[in-house]
Amino acid sequence: MSIVILGGNECMTRRYCDLCRKYNCKAKVYPKFSRGAQDLGSPDLLVLFTGTMSHKMLESVGRSTRGRDIPIAWCHSSSISALRQVLETHVDPGPRPCPEP
Repeated sequence: MSIVILGGNECMTRRYCDLCRKYNCKAKVYPKFSRGAQDLGSPDLLVLFTGTMSHKMLESVGRSTRGRDIPIAWCHSSSISALRQVLETHVDPGPRPCPEP
């Protein structure tokens, strides 16, 4: 399953990717507004951390996803536990992730 994460903290990018890997997902993380965030492709899930996104980025994402069938998970908090909750809700149950220390 492919996931695109927009927003969040730059220093947490690695942890977001590691958590997605535990759920057997590939993740691309765009914490800042960039050209890559405008060309999302067709991910299986789009996660928006709205608390750390700029209005410009949010509007751009809205324009690029309009009319496309991409599931979007809106989350105000950009914490690891918030991402874990989104993954638990949207990712098909398979092998359970390893517990974190």
